[in-house]
Amino acid sequence: MGMENAVPGTLDYELILKEAGECSTEALISFLSEELPYLWRDAYARMTPRATEIVRMQRGFFEYIYDDYATLEASRAVPYSLDAEARLVGVLGRSEPKIEKRDDGRLRGWVGPTERMFGREWGKGHFIAHSIGGAVDGWELNVFVQRRELSRGWSEAGRRFRDMEDYCALRAATFCFSRPLDVDPTAKPAFVEFGVLKSDGQLWVECFDNR
Repeated sequence: MGMENAVPGTLDYELILKEAGECSTEALISFLSEELPYLWRDAYARMTPRATEIVRMQRGFFEYIYDDYATLEASRAVPYSLDAEARLVGVLGRSEPKIEKRDDGRLRGWVGPTERMFGREWGKGHFIAHSIGGAVDGWELNVFVQRRELSRGWSEAGRRFRDMEDYCALRAATFCFSRPLDVDPTAKPAFVEFGVLKSDGQLWVECFDNR
């Protein structure tokens, strides 16, 4: 399952599957949908020394678990920080293949020109791709700064990333998830986990380096 043993904050998904026991695919999806948000929250809390404000939001067929740190700042529960940012904890759900055009205008407006802000090697990626039901318009928590070679499929890892998205796009209602792994207070993840529950009941998880 990728490089999870080498990256702090990753989970033992094989062990999680064993805890589900022998069950149907639908029962396994229900189990993962119930358990993963809490496991991610707890792992995030262990990796995040600052205060957190964890909320859960549904958009389409996906549930987003989000650390709404900006609300803590706005309410003055914590002092304003130039470094600490509100950010995604994880997202999970079922793929909903789309054919309509993506709102790239809204995407371009997010943080401004990516190259100017972060450098030529960076682009704007989606935790859940638009092609499988990920939102962009008014839902920027699904967008993050991603290595261009990864988001465009130019590297070996990028091709694996695209293969996983394509698997979900070709099979509607496939259970999948995405989870950033952070090493600093910003919303730019160092690693991104992506998981797909395949039709044979195997959980395909990869951990992609985004540094």
